[in-house]
Amino acid sequence: MCNCEKEKFYITTPIYYPSGNPHIGHCYTTVACDTIARFKRMQGYDVMFLTGTDEHGQKIENKAKEMGVTPKEYVDPIVDNFKKLWSFMNVSYDRYIRTTDDYHVETVQKVFKTLFDKGYIYKGKYTGKYCTPCESFWTESQLVDGKCPDCGREVIDADEEAYFLRLSDFADKIEKFLTETDYLQPKSRVNEMVNNFIKPGLEDLCVSRTSFTWGVPVDFDPGHVVYVWVDALTNYISALGYENSAYDDYGKYWPADMHMTAKEIVRFHSIVWPIILMMLELPLPKRLYGHGWITFNGAKMSKSLGNVVDPFILGERYGVDAVRYQILRDMPYGSDCNFSNEIMIGRINTDLANDLGNLVSRTVAMVDKYFGGTLPADRQADALDEELKGMASALRDKVTPLINDAQLSKALEEIFKVVSRANKYIDETAPWILAKDEANKTRLATVLYNLLETVRICSGLLFPFMPTTMPKVWEQIGACEKCTAYDTLATFGGLCETVTVTKGDVLFPRIDMEKEIEALNEMLKPAVEIREDEDLDKANIITIDKFFEVKLRSGEIVAAEKMKKAKKLLKLQIDDGRGGRQIVSGIANWYTPEELIGKKIIFVANLAPKPLCGEDSNGMILAVEAGDNDVRVIFLDDDVPNGSAIG
Repeated sequence: MCNCEKEKFYITTPIYYPSGNPHIGHCYTTVACDTIARFKRMQGYDVMFLTGTDEHGQKIENKAKEMGVTPKEYVDPIVDNFKKLWSFMNVSYDRYIRTTDDYHVETVQKVFKTLFDKGYIYKGKYTGKYCTPCESFWTESQLVDGKCPDCGREVIDADEEAYFLRLSDFADKIEKFLTETDYLQPKSRVNEMVNNFIKPGLEDLCVSRTSFTWGVPVDFDPGHVVYVWVDALTNYISALGYENSAYDDYGKYWPADMHMTAKEIVRFHSIVWPIILMMLELPLPKRLYGHGWITFNGAKMSKSLGNVVDPFILGERYGVDAVRYQILRDMPYGSDCNFSNEIMIGRINTDLANDLGNLVSRTVAMVDKYFGGTLPADRQADALDEELKGMASALRDKVTPLINDAQLSKALEEIFKVVSRANKYIDETAPWILAKDEANKTRLATVLYNLLETVRICSGLLFPFMPTTMPKVWEQIGACEKCTAYDTLATFGGLCETVTVTKGDVLFPRIDMEKEIEALNEMLKPAVEIREDEDLDKANIITIDKFFEVKLRSGEIVAAEKMKKAKKLLKLQIDDGRGGRQIVSGIANWYTPEELIGKKIIFVANLAPKPLCGEDSNGMILAVEAGDNDVRVIFLDDDVPNGSAIG
């Protein structure tokens, strides 16, 4: 389509809360949106891809006070880090919005005043529960064991004058919108929203606060700031220039084609946001996709829970495209996925190194070896070719609806089915045997051309997922920009018949799992530097309450063995007085299994389980650094009962 006829496509990430630096969970949403945006550009769409940061709220204000800086001074370097990460991850966003931007503040104030003038916002008093980390209001009945149902943290009592948004007036309309349209995906989320928040009685939402000041001021009532969620949701239209003069894209791009967000904030995007738009009499967005969480040992990955994985480190060690691939490949549609370094390394070795990388390198090497790098034009077809050619030709039309529906893992699965079939085709056709007889040269050229063509189609469809690596593939297989365009990817035969290949570097080097895990474990150890002039007793002081959170118990080592995958680790079976547990400990350099059996030890009993080289470790035994490269386990007297509390 020509420029004047281009269809528009507007996609958004949520705007991220910069209370701390970004982690791998943020990467999933942004990389997923980037993949869809890149794919739509390939299809010829005029794409607007928006991301940004949500910088107001009580949590930011509190953190800034703790550090002795202003809230803006606190968030600025974190926002810079978000932008640095998106650049590092090769994210092609078109616009970045900060809720501290003047034009956004202008829009929020105008929207708030409009809703007030229409009678949808009224003044009252809020009394209830509030989760500061999540910036969420909850009723008593919504709490789980008296805590926030999203993050599991303590809530506080809130009692203050506030403005409220009349969500209750729109209960029937929003239920109809959710149940009779395809707006909210996956559909399972619809039942969750309707049954948990609408059917029990949709409550009016508190939309201003007076207990802190870091937010967009309600300009007609000093002392009130706009509740962070109304502030944040408005970004999707303020970034286009709605009710401000910074941009003039609202008429072009709104309504949004896809909002993407993690499942914990689907409630605000599926209920509050459409109702605000209904109140403003604006078009509703077309689709909201609420994806699952990346979890770490089954727990939500978040800064609050302390199990953050640094995407900068992962990208530097494995390559950005490998990280992009793994997080998109292992996130099932609408469900959670577990993350570990072992899972990532396994996926890189299996899919990227063994399957894709090996297919490219073998094919290019054979063209170079048997034909000096350039294939002859003559062809000799065979029935063995038909299945591979059919799968490759049909791939684009299989993958397109999956990407359009944000089923990215499924799309990658389909692409790698063809990659796998191509590797099988090599075994079936045995080019190394064909090459032994000059009479088979035409057939050999056909086999290698079919492989190059399959790589062209697969790599073209993989480009939105791995935009750094695929151009390297094209260079190796002799593909030009024209023959990797979207329109060419449904037709077999896009490469020049006399294509010339160029041998290149290994695309995805294999990783030694054992050595890599050992290196990561070393890297994760805190750097401890003891100085003679340092008062160690006053360093990193914690409260007595914090100390009591750590539960130390006594136990007896009843079995011990070396770990096959890691020379430094021992697998210990502990009688903990409560049915037993397994602990993996890095003490193999200082103790043999035999000398540990029967020893009484102290262990941390309430550590989250952690997989180490394929074995779960449920705790940590106490030991001391006894000098240079020397560790001593703390042993107890033999008569100490197993399972006794220490402290």
